[in-house]
Amino acid sequence: MSKRDLKKYLAELTKEQLEEQLIELYEKFSPVKVYYDFVFNPKEDKLLQESKVKISHEYFPVKKPNAKWRPKAKMRRSVAQKIIKHFISLGVDSFIIADLMFYNIEIAQTYSSNNFIKQELFYKSMFNSFEQAVNFVISNGILNEFKARIEAVYQETLQQKWKNRYDFEAILEKIDF
Repeated sequence: MSKRDLKKYLAELTKEQLEEQLIELYEKFSPVKVYYDFVFNPKEDKLLQESKVKISHEYFPVKKPNAKWRPKAKMRRSVAQKIIKHFISLGVDSFIIADLMFYNIEIAQTYSSNNFIKQELFYKSMFNSFEQAVNFVISNGILNEFKARIEAVYQETLQQKWKNRYDFEAILEKIDF
């Protein structure tokens, strides 16, 4: 069904029929419920903090009480990417999304500063995250507000001697930093 057909169909419905359909969608489909729950009660700060905790647990998992062993860091970039995509679909403020994007990179750098990481994929994925974050702040017109964090991420790649640190530098050169 095209958008035009949908508009035509909705125009033929009464207000009560529309309300019934929306309530049915709300009850039947979780993404619709999540969307309306967010629209009517955004609590962006709480959502951001919960998301940061999830991302940090990817690198610094919490030992469960009475457990004899500490869980190993999973370092999955996909967890952060999924959260960021969810924030974008909800229409969360671009400053909050950008903050989360840079937080993801910063927490990964904190982990790598104390742990040797031999997987090349880790560095490549962090570069991809950095490139996406920089492009996001540029496209949303908030680059100036994030320049200090961009520079800090780059400096950390130099300090930790990441093999792909020159790729990070190339991004900074492109934006005339």
